[in-house]
Amino acid sequence: MEQTSGPKSRSIVLAGGCFWGVEAYFSRIPGVVKTICGYANGNAEAPAYEEVCAGRTGHAEAVMVWYDPERVSLRKLLEQFFRIIDPLCVNRQGIDVGTQYRSGVYFQDEQDAQTAWAAFDAVRQRIGKNLATEPLPLRNFYPAQEHRQKYLEKNPFVCCRIDFSGLSEIVPGPEKRYSKPSADVIRKKLTAEQFHVTQNAGTERPFSGEYWDNTRPGIYVDVVTGEPLFLSSHKFDSGCGWPSFSRPAGPGAVKTREDRSHGMFRTEVRSQSGDSHLGHVFEDGPKDRGGFRCCINRAALRFVPYDEMDREGYGERKGQIR
Repeated sequence: MEQTSGPKSRSIVLAGGCFWGVEAYFSRIPGVVKTICGYANGNAEAPAYEEVCAGRTGHAEAVMVWYDPERVSLRKLLEQFFRIIDPLCVNRQGIDVGTQYRSGVYFQDEQDAQTAWAAFDAVRQRIGKNLATEPLPLRNFYPAQEHRQKYLEKNPFVCCRIDFSGLSEIVPGPEKRYSKPSADVIRKKLTAEQFHVTQNAGTERPFSGEYWDNTRPGIYVDVVTGEPLFLSSHKFDSGCGWPSFSRPAGPGAVKTREDRSHGMFRTEVRSQSGDSHLGHVFEDGPKDRGGFRCCINRAALRFVPYDEMDREGYGERKGQIR
């Protein structure tokens, strides 16, 4: 069981349902130096993912989080943990059901145990109910296979229940500028078509906008908040009549959710901070770009040309554009 990741770092193991989203969330917290997805507190050695998912090993999908205590405290990490889980659910988080999806905090020494218990007591008092989340000593932890590590970075359009908006409170940088205005402000700011698309999950006609065949270098931002969404480097001509991208501008730029409207089963794409409807993602994109085709309404976007990115506050992104 791997224990360290630097001379000053400490580690805690967190189980909060599917480990992909939990890993992606904590990897972005300043002070976290390393994260590894794996299986905790089970009854078998070095289990395979399929064995854990079948419920045969007693393990929980979990993430070992190494952090620098001089930059971020365990108390702060546990506060964030309870923001992204439902501590009342038994063997379930979101749509993921099974003992492997139970929630828990697994500590390795008495100091962390005391901090964990204090965090649990605070949540219990706030909610007024006993918690299903288990605070236990870590008995074992086995890293998952390499292709399951950093999964959301490798597969940016996989549906994930984790809400990354809480990171805006603790992550420094330009992302903190972007927040959703009131409905009245949005209605005054947008055209009727932009409002319909972004706020009512509408769809514009194909080949009707100015961006579907745009090849200029630059960045595409949320028309509501200005949040960076897509880069020209990842844009390609799919022939569908809407702007198409192989991936978002960066981890957490967009979020996805199941869409069963109109008698179809699709994956909807929305902006992270503004929660604007953007479009849908399909798995028929270019294989050499990852296989995704993110089909976006141009009415949900505002294009900022490369030469204007500094003036508009996106200069730090210019190095990402090839």
